[in-house]
Amino acid sequence: MRIAVIGAGIGGLVVAAGLQSGGHEVALYERRDEPGAIGAGLTLFGNAFAALDAVGLGNVVRGVSGDMFGRLRSGQRTPSGSWLVSVPPSEATTARSLHRADLHAALVAELDRGTLHPNSRALVSAEGEPEVSVDGRTERFDLVVGADGIRSEARRTWGLDPGVRYAGYTAWRGVTAPAEVLSDEVRQATSETWGRGARFGIVPLPDRRVYWFATLSTPAGAAFEDQHRVLCDRFGSWHRPIDDLLASTPPEAVLRHDIYDLAAMPTRFVTGRGVLLGDAAHAMTPDLGQGAGQAIEDAATLVVLLRRVRDSGPVLDRALAEYDAVRRRRTTALWRQSRLTGMIAQQAHPVAVAIRNALMRATPSALMVHTATRLQRWSPPESVDEI
Repeated sequence: MRIAVIGAGIGGLVVAAGLQSGGHEVALYERRDEPGAIGAGLTLFGNAFAALDAVGLGNVVRGVSGDMFGRLRSGQRTPSGSWLVSVPPSEATTARSLHRADLHAALVAELDRGTLHPNSRALVSAEGEPEVSVDGRTERFDLVVGADGIRSEARRTWGLDPGVRYAGYTAWRGVTAPAEVLSDEVRQATSETWGRGARFGIVPLPDRRVYWFATLSTPAGAAFEDQHRVLCDRFGSWHRPIDDLLASTPPEAVLRHDIYDLAAMPTRFVTGRGVLLGDAAHAMTPDLGQGAGQAIEDAATLVVLLRRVRDSGPVLDRALAEYDAVRRRRTTALWRQSRLTGMIAQQAHPVAVAIRNALMRATPSALMVHTATRLQRWSPPESVDEI
């Protein structure tokens, strides 16, 4: 089949590469002039790699990432540094860390020459017809995949847009300069520290850099004249190595964005011969670390379902219906759980924070691991065959 993919983010790249390797002709449209990863670090869990393996990209991504939880203590801490929940390396779930730019470059390299079309705003048909309009020229396809992010034009054009919701907090992200010698706090643990209406996460990368993120409950669109100074003032007194990480990050390299998710889940992910994927379908808060993972699952599910589909007849309808049912069920549960986790983590009232911390300390690490393992479990569907 001839398939158009709109959006060269992680999900768009994985589905384009996977479909292409399965024998489909793919055109990938990206509106930016120089497609690349806007962001910092990233953690991919076992479910993401199960999906990548299903489409032949697992080892590609392993090659630009490093084993994280398999060698580090992990869990949640308080600003003083005491552990609320601590999971030793021997019990932790599978996870690997990497830089988004490295992942993007590795996936782009898997595409055939001429597949990626930068500086191309591709518009879809409102009726879900398999066509896109680019620069006034309309091209026909057998299928159109909308992977164009949380503010998806495809979702809006197809009448599936529930709007977005501000989650109540803003987030900063950064990557330190390479360190000759990482501190013991970084070498021995990866953690997320929960304060009052604020969090700070630490994720070592495989190249002696450290990815960190910080959140702060604040009105949407709040202005901060000096982003780096705000971070130093708010988090500099928290446990080490937070102050060291901030000091090792160039101020101009700090990224900030308010956190949004979809206000509700779309009633469906498929309209005619158009299908939504990734944040375009189910943008969720980052509180479970599953945004990229779910986009990859979407991509792998679609690739596997279409593995034996060679035309746009009834068998394609069956494959799209299966994709819609499987992916809405899976992502709706995670979308809700991620929103709830963010609400708990961003608590600011002293009494609520005290109760939250007490409950976390009382929770066995084995239960936390079991819950995470269930969340991170994924297996590919059966390919759809001709009747």
